[in-house]
Amino acid sequence: MKSTPVKGTRDYLPEEMAIRDYLQNVILKTYQDAGFFRIATPAIEDAVNLDKSDGGENLNLIFKILKRGQKFTSALDAEEISEASLSDMGLRYDLTLPLSRYFANNRNNLLTPFKVIQMDRVYRAERPQKGRLREFTQCDIDIIGNPSADAEIDLILTTTKALKQIGLSKFQVKINDRRILKSIFSYAGFDEREHERLAIIFDKLDKIGIDGIKNELSEASFPAENINRFITLFESGSLDLSSIEKVCDAEYITSLKYIIDTVNAVTSCSFPVVFTPSLVRGQGYYTGTIFEVEAAGYSGAVAGGGRYDNLIGKFVNEDIPAVGFSIGFERIFSILMEQDYKIPGQKKRIAVFYDAAEYIPALSYAEELRKDYMVSVFERPKKLGKFLNKLEAQNFDGFAVYGQEDGVKIF
Repeated sequence: MKSTPVKGTRDYLPEEMAIRDYLQNVILKTYQDAGFFRIATPAIEDAVNLDKSDGGENLNLIFKILKRGQKFTSALDAEEISEASLSDMGLRYDLTLPLSRYFANNRNNLLTPFKVIQMDRVYRAERPQKGRLREFTQCDIDIIGNPSADAEIDLILTTTKALKQIGLSKFQVKINDRRILKSIFSYAGFDEREHERLAIIFDKLDKIGIDGIKNELSEASFPAENINRFITLFESGSLDLSSIEKVCDAEYITSLKYIIDTVNAVTSCSFPVVFTPSLVRGQGYYTGTIFEVEAAGYSGAVAGGGRYDNLIGKFVNEDIPAVGFSIGFERIFSILMEQDYKIPGQKKRIAVFYDAAEYIPALSYAEELRKDYMVSVFERPKKLGKFLNKLEAQNFDGFAVYGQEDGVKIF
């Protein structure tokens, strides 16, 4: 049997889990203090729900679960065999689709607007590489039932506060609106039916650059005139909320200005909020405002989200406004670990050693020490010095031997 974890997943050592637990608890408390309520949904979702969720390229990364027993045998015996006939469930690739199903199923028992927290693992069949795991944790907050841009402001303020609380101080929020992006596509002459395909290609801008986007659009057989007009808009570098008014509805511009101005006023401009017309967000379910957070000195987003006013309607046959913001916990964790992150104010961890005949009083002694320390109790080994070296390597801070008057010794 193999002792290594499956590719794209990983084990966490005790000191890593201590940091992960601390960070997640800080994020959770920040969310709860802002009036959000935590829920949980199953990791497994109906395959049809996953396939119809407008998740963009994530739909190609779903871990499908085979049918079982007679259903699987019957599927194999059928004249035509397909992925859909063999699979009836899959692992969630994000927390938005499960939340939409959850709200549709439970909305009669929920307060609306519903301010909700989800902090859980999700799964994608990624090609394993640095920064790309197949199992990873997301920390989401969403507001369901509020069509106002006030919901976006609430999410931005709460998410950025959580990032600051865990020690990420230098970052910027990038913001756009999917409706503005589609207006730009139309202005360039692209057919509305191609907008989602265009968005998927344009979402690769940070990875392949503007020349790469131009090449992919050409390879996809889009008209050269439209491509050139579109590329010229972004190459000029002059697209801002004022200049873009000529290509889109003033309502979209007004909404973004309101969000940016309000966040700046509340935070005293403690971090930049930047209109970024090239921001896409790959999920196809986004319908309006979209946003990302970028940490200074690191490529890629550490958080992202947007408005998805049509997704819940797939379950209840009526559109219900919704918007969410997700912290990519694994990326945050990696950044902080690279900075040799230490849990602030954490008690020192020590070991208490005892001789076999003194176990009961040693336990009482350890309990007394726990007022000031995190304490593990061990029977004294024959080679105490060698064991102490192991403890120090495992980030213990010191030790005490029950019955000795010198008390706690710090390494």
